[in-house]
Amino acid sequence: MSSLVHGYEVVIGFETHAQLATHSKIFSRAPTAFGAPPNTQACAVDLALPGTLPVMNRAAVECAIQFGLAVGATVAPRSVFARKNYFYPDLPKGYQISQYETPVVQGGHVECWVGDTLHTVRLVRAHLEEDAGKSLHEDFAGQSGIDLNRAGTPLLEIVTEPDMRSADEAVAYAKALHQLVTWIGICDGNMQEGSFRCDANVSVRKPGAALGTRREIKNLNSFKFMQQAIEFETQWQIEQLEDGRSIQQATVLFDPASGQTRAMRSKEDAADYRYFPDPDLPPLVIAPDWVEQVRAALPELPPQKRQRFIEWGLSRNEADALTQNLAVASYFEAAVRHGATAKLASNWILGEVARRLNAAGASAFQPAVDAARLAQLLARIADGSLSNNAARQVFDALWRGESEDVDAQIAALGLHQGPDSSALDALIDTVLAAHPQSVAEFRAGKEKAFNALVGQVMKASQGKAHPQQVNERLRSKLA
Repeated sequence: MSSLVHGYEVVIGFETHAQLATHSKIFSRAPTAFGAPPNTQACAVDLALPGTLPVMNRAAVECAIQFGLAVGATVAPRSVFARKNYFYPDLPKGYQISQYETPVVQGGHVECWVGDTLHTVRLVRAHLEEDAGKSLHEDFAGQSGIDLNRAGTPLLEIVTEPDMRSADEAVAYAKALHQLVTWIGICDGNMQEGSFRCDANVSVRKPGAALGTRREIKNLNSFKFMQQAIEFETQWQIEQLEDGRSIQQATVLFDPASGQTRAMRSKEDAADYRYFPDPDLPPLVIAPDWVEQVRAALPELPPQKRQRFIEWGLSRNEADALTQNLAVASYFEAAVRHGATAKLASNWILGEVARRLNAAGASAFQPAVDAARLAQLLARIADGSLSNNAARQVFDALWRGESEDVDAQIAALGLHQGPDSSALDALIDTVLAAHPQSVAEFRAGKEKAFNALVGQVMKASQGKAHPQQVNERLRSKLA
């Protein structure tokens, strides 16, 4: 059920451009690396020089197949490329090669959680196309420059139905989509570099009325700005209608500094682009056996992995956190496979491992301690050989590379938890004899006295006794 904003229902659809993780462009062999000097990665095909012809990049097609399978869509056995005609200085050909009537991916859906509610966002299509270049307006003494490095970069444009009814739901969808394309490895998801760009189509209407006129918020490059832009645009449209004005279809930009959207141009319709099949490209034919090869190579997807982690005893929040990234999920599974309990492994990965990576400013999940050694360390906690505090000291040493062996590091630091049961009994007897008042208070029903006795035993053991063993032996003797 959608929530209303001042009596209006918000209707949101998304168009997302995911830059595909190929080494070369979609119709040429020019590289796609980010950050190269302007116009150093644009070849004759990208520049649309006379006599050049586009040649389809197989890797880009495979990315599209992967996505289609991951969202439960139909992968078209035959799709067609079209020319989308418009005139910008950064579009050398005067048209963009895209897909229109017959896209490569048709239908599908993406699931996302908003609080405790699972939402399903239906997809209309995902089609392959080339990116345009980039107009540069800074440092040109009042003029503009053109950088064609991005021209021809492969994109998968993912289009939803207008299924979202709030900014929260829209952001949840965008995060779920971002997670999916990075999980299956078809896009690096870098929003700051433009690898994952979202356009939100926003309209409002009275409940039960026809769809309102939409305005498209272009190039939202952070989830925070996405939330702010949709909320502002929603409020702006409602105020316009309440004041008796009509909404004009338009493309708008979001200004993070002011927190407001502003109109850039009137919004074009499909007819304005004069689509027609590209005569230089034959239909894209995808054989069934290719689809099955791609299906066999797909990793287990986040929803299925998340459910399995919950069945292992984790909370949904823990399972969500561990499945935000395939590398994190794989590390967790490897630790469990090497003998760690799921709960303890989750606590350490989301706690100690994440804390150290964050402190180092790591951009990728690459722990300095592999999953097998983490599992060995956690086993020492589980069997009572090591306290949590001592384990952190060992983990620090392992992280710094001081040792490859967990047990050798425990021995080197003198942190093996002891004493043995007979020595522990002797320590407890000594403490009980030295603190008769605490013993009497506990037997009179004061639980705090028991905690004080535990502290005295831990102190006497120099912190090496296992707290659970101390609790069990102490209660046994006081019974």
